[in-house]
Amino acid sequence: MSEYAHPMPATTPAKAQPVLVLQGGGALGSYQAGAYQALCHFDFEPEWIAGISIGAVNAAIIAGNEREKRIEKLKEFWQMVSAPVPWQPTTRTERGRTLFNETSAALIATFGVPGFFTPRLPPAPLWPPGSPQAQSYYDTGPLKKTLERLVDFDRINDLKTRLSVGAVSVTTGNFCYFDNFEFRKMGKKIGPEHIMASGALPPGFPAVEIEGEHYWDGGIASNTPLDYVLDAEADRDLLIFQVDLFSARGDLPRNLLEAAEREKDIRYSSRTRMNTDKNRQIHNARKAVRDLIKKLPDNLKNDPTVEFLAKATRDNTVTVVHLIYRSKNYETNSKDYDFSHVAMVEHWDSGVRDVHLSMRHKDWLERPQSGETMVTYDLTGDVEGGAAVKKKE
Repeated sequence: MSEYAHPMPATTPAKAQPVLVLQGGGALGSYQAGAYQALCHFDFEPEWIAGISIGAVNAAIIAGNEREKRIEKLKEFWQMVSAPVPWQPTTRTERGRTLFNETSAALIATFGVPGFFTPRLPPAPLWPPGSPQAQSYYDTGPLKKTLERLVDFDRINDLKTRLSVGAVSVTTGNFCYFDNFEFRKMGKKIGPEHIMASGALPPGFPAVEIEGEHYWDGGIASNTPLDYVLDAEADRDLLIFQVDLFSARGDLPRNLLEAAEREKDIRYSSRTRMNTDKNRQIHNARKAVRDLIKKLPDNLKNDPTVEFLAKATRDNTVTVVHLIYRSKNYETNSKDYDFSHVAMVEHWDSGVRDVHLSMRHKDWLERPQSGETMVTYDLTGDVEGGAAVKKKE
């Protein structure tokens, strides 16, 4: 094999390194927990989990526990944070359910979420400028205790599972990832503060200070950590299950509530489709360069420029399975902070259902790679015959 030949790819997606990518989305995060529960049913064991915001919390709970304890810990977290609104809606009409959701979200905004965040008393505007209390409406101290209780950070720092969570520097605006594999090289360790930084969405939550720098929620810059995974791993072949909580596509709004929801969907979907299309084009361009180099005469293959291009275009094979939470008609702009128990259960069940739907024909995991270096699949529940996973063209 030539020194610059591409490493032998995994023969099928099922034999590639399994990765779980989790988008931010607040209360919608129970959809990811349900999706993970269903993926376990199909023996999907992620070796690498990347998350942002609530995706970082779910990722830490998964990576920070042994496999047999993960679902139990996820359920404990989501049962706890949905406890303030345990009652059920009295009507199933769209208008009545919307009213229930808006009321639940208003109660959460007023009283906070146990084990997660509490409102500041006195409120932030009454604190002196420059004080930490003056910079956010809520105190996230309870989340630190919850993470310490539910997550074994020693397990994370022993590199049992790779964990990457994204955050943004408040002062520079630069995006960064806290990655336990990279931290080990620098003699650092992942702690609760790194997970909290990834979910510190202003002005609700305060910035988190780490080594003299203050960080906010990574979703401010990019709500989907797929790009980081693709940039950080160019050698091993990857099978990525990407679980997003906001859909870039949606219907034309009919009123102000729907307009606000649609704006939020677009903002936090982070142009996922555009990013996957862009990365697929890059992968295919690299493959074209490698194919071109193979056609060069031997006397040109040793040219320094050709050698540089050969090294730069080494590429892995990537398969992305994209799961997206699709909002119900009665959900509005408040859906990401409606922590009512009924909403949590619905989101969780949706995650379970969507994974089972997408894996009804999981034989595609065993099919040989098509020759493309990056292939993406969308979850589609309306395909004739019940086929739920469709390749993006």
